[in-house]
Amino acid sequence: MKYLFLVTISCCVLVLVASVAFAGEQTWSFDSDADEWEIANGVWSVEDGAYKLAVGGPAEHSLIGEAGWADYTVEAKVRLDEGNWAGVVFRAQSEMEYYVYYLNVPNNKTELWRHKTGGWDARDNIGELAGVNVTIANGEWFDMRIVVEGNVMKLWINGESQGELADTTDAGYAAGKAGVWGWQTGASFDDFKVSGDAIESLTPVEPQDKLATTWGRIKQQF
Repeated sequence: MKYLFLVTISCCVLVLVASVAFAGEQTWSFDSDADEWEIANGVWSVEDGAYKLAVGGPAEHSLIGEAGWADYTVEAKVRLDEGNWAGVVFRAQSEMEYYVYYLNVPNNKTELWRHKTGGWDARDNIGELAGVNVTIANGEWFDMRIVVEGNVMKLWINGESQGELADTTDAGYAAGKAGVWGWQTGASFDDFKVSGDAIESLTPVEPQDKLATTWGRIKQQF
């Protein structure tokens, strides 16, 4: 009986350790700076606890993370301060090669584009999603959540599912960094988070609480 008890405890510990090691997230609140971020183009600054882009040219963006990130979820608060187009980058292979879901103020929709080498404005349209239970406007914060799995990109705005689009071409990107983006638009970004099984966690799951709960349940069985 005592042997079985020890084996059970060992297995539980291994499961908990594995969950911490392989399910991670990284977050940026922009309370002080954005030194880790890599500016591709545009004028960026941290002000009032947000990462801000000044009105400028086409496809101005800043990146964070690892080129090897594949399937993951990226979340951010986005506010279009001046202009019509801003959003979230994912699977960025380089400064020129990436996907972006961006909010379109005049048409109340979200567009998905695949950018490519050749210039900041070199890109292919993957599709668009009409606003569902949301009115995209200037001066308001919008919670964007994008889940990328394989060639499918799912989108939520303010907790409302907007649908999904897929890159069915042979030119897609299987992995890459995440980031923020604007097109001739002044925009603010906050509470940026990337999570997924292959992402090293900077804010790990709370293993102590889980272990204590599991230990208590096991003790009751013996």
